[in-house]
Amino acid sequence: MARFPDNEIISLVSKAPRFDLAESVGPSVRLAELIDSAFGGDTDFSLDYGTAAGNQNLRQEIATAHGVDADDVVVTVGGMHALFLIAFTLCQAGDEAIVAEPVFPLARNALAAVGAVTRALPLGFDTGYRVDPDALRKLLSPKTRIVSLASPQNPSGVAIPVQTLREIVAILAEHAPEAWLVVDETYREAAYGDDAAAPSAACLGRKVIAVSSLSKCHGSAGLRIGWAITRDTALRQALVTAKFSTVISCSPVDEALALAVFRQRDRIIGERRKLLAQHLQFTENWVSRHPDHIEWVRPDAGALCCMRLKRDVFDAAAVERFYATLQKYSTRVAPGPWFGDDPLVFRLGFGLPTLTQLAIALECVSAALTEATQAGGK
Repeated sequence: MARFPDNEIISLVSKAPRFDLAESVGPSVRLAELIDSAFGGDTDFSLDYGTAAGNQNLRQEIATAHGVDADDVVVTVGGMHALFLIAFTLCQAGDEAIVAEPVFPLARNALAAVGAVTRALPLGFDTGYRVDPDALRKLLSPKTRIVSLASPQNPSGVAIPVQTLREIVAILAEHAPEAWLVVDETYREAAYGDDAAAPSAACLGRKVIAVSSLSKCHGSAGLRIGWAITRDTALRQALVTAKFSTVISCSPVDEALALAVFRQRDRIIGERRKLLAQHLQFTENWVSRHPDHIEWVRPDAGALCCMRLKRDVFDAAAVERFYATLQKYSTRVAPGPWFGDDPLVFRLGFGLPTLTQLAIALECVSAALTEATQAGGK
């Protein structure tokens, strides 16, 4: 009966523990920051349908930020809606989709739900979660319709270099010309401090689709606004039709608030980049205090990273004790198996609202690391 499998990540939208290091977002924007800009103090806002493609002014703001035209943009109900519409539009039952894994499982589930056969492009902790174009080439077949990547990746925060993306575009053109490259860029603009954000993949070719949302970099997950960018006119129209056939339009209230976010994006993103830089450095220093217990892959962007419990210290029982002890301290991280990763790996989100909260939360993790190993006599 179920088209979508149950997934433990659904716990992220239920009651949270005191310190939720399983989340991958930074501090959220407050409605008061946007309300005047969105509505000008005028509460007489008409609650009509929006347009199927999305508010024209909002699409223009998105387009300007990505170096494309407004007509290349389709506004969706969050980034996951965009990924589902792409899968539904491009894949028939039995078509193949290659998915880089570990992965945020909803991205894979959307493909499986429409009958696509998913093939994993494995990424690993030991290789820094780097994409290998040669490994991708070997997975391609005449049935390949979608290659689904994320940059930066979830759960690792590791970005795919633009040169690697260009190489992948060339590989697809030669070996799988019917395939589309989908790049989820949800964390792309969440760079650290003054670091430059990576360029969008939206301009890499006609068969490249860039997907993103306001959820992560802009601190506005509650608005449920995302987008797909395609420079292929026929696909863009097909996505608009698919959106109309599923949700008709986005909420005009959400779109008005999203437009206000974009008009304040320099401030909003700038504040978050400063916070993320501070929190990343604090997290790196914390990791250096635990060389006998954990190792990590330093992320390129986003409020998330992958850590791994040391294999020679943590057996299966110690891993269980680690998570049980975290629960005792009302602290949560995201276990690697949520994303198809090694049980020793966990995703840690360092985007808590203040450095003080992050420091206390990481001390809880420190205690769990120590107690989990001492209880086993190691």
